[in-house]
Amino acid sequence: MELRQLEYFVTVADERNFTRAAARLHVTQPGVSAQIRQLERELGQELLDRSGRVTRLTEAGEVVLPFARAALGAVAGARLAVDELSGLLRGHVAVGMVSQSASLDIPELLAGFHRRHPAIEITLAENSSDHLAEGVRAGTYDLAFIGLAPEPPRGLALQVVSDEPIVAAVSADSDLTGTGSATLAEIADRALISLPVGTGLRACVDAAYASAGLQPRVGFEASDPRMLARLAARGLGLAFLTEPAARAYGDGLHILTISDPPMRGRLALAWRAEAPGSPAARALIAHARAEFGEPG
Repeated sequence: MELRQLEYFVTVADERNFTRAAARLHVTQPGVSAQIRQLERELGQELLDRSGRVTRLTEAGEVVLPFARAALGAVAGARLAVDELSGLLRGHVAVGMVSQSASLDIPELLAGFHRRHPAIEITLAENSSDHLAEGVRAGTYDLAFIGLAPEPPRGLALQVVSDEPIVAAVSADSDLTGTGSATLAEIADRALISLPVGTGLRACVDAAYASAGLQPRVGFEASDPRMLARLAARGLGLAFLTEPAARAYGDGLHILTISDPPMRGRLALAWRAEAPGSPAARALIAHARAEFGEPG
């Protein structure tokens, strides 16, 4: 049994696809298949179900996967521990972010970390909050900036870095421009322009409607808050945004405070609660927590 075989197996399990796993590993797909077949022969069990469009773990694969992760983690930890003795951190850290976190200076955060630890490779990817939370739990991301739903994600340590009111934005020539605030019941009949399901802000809005016994009428969905603002400015509906985003993208918009029920959009740092990861990952988490303290 070779470490390379375990690495290939774990990567296919994560990607659920041989082709994507090969691309991530920078090797050929037949090479990945051959190494995993060799591992299966050695163990005497098939680890992957290849019969469908999505590659799935067999029962044996489910049993083997945590041991494979632990073995790879132990080897990586040993290498990094030696580097730490010489005062040099090496390795790779993966960061995830939601599009709403553009209000945070994440580029400067990563640049500052790179200046301190130039031997650590950093990658950054954007996704929805629910996918990012799952990715942190699975080890795909070491740290993620996520939007918080009313029910916090399980298994993660969190540090809130932004806590802002959620407001409603309508076009500047809307019939609502005569008022500066409204209750959710007063605007319940309006078509909504919303972030997709799976985002923290959308979860907060849906929860507020549910608590008020109302049903939201979503007409448009977009993952970029700037697009929500542009659609609202053209009179296509009412967009829910955090107040700083609404004011930043506010050309042609009128902003309404929601008085009942009030809603807040929170962004948080998220990392694995039980096992924060490699020394490089722990260094990044400490750096981010120091840079983005709790909001005042």
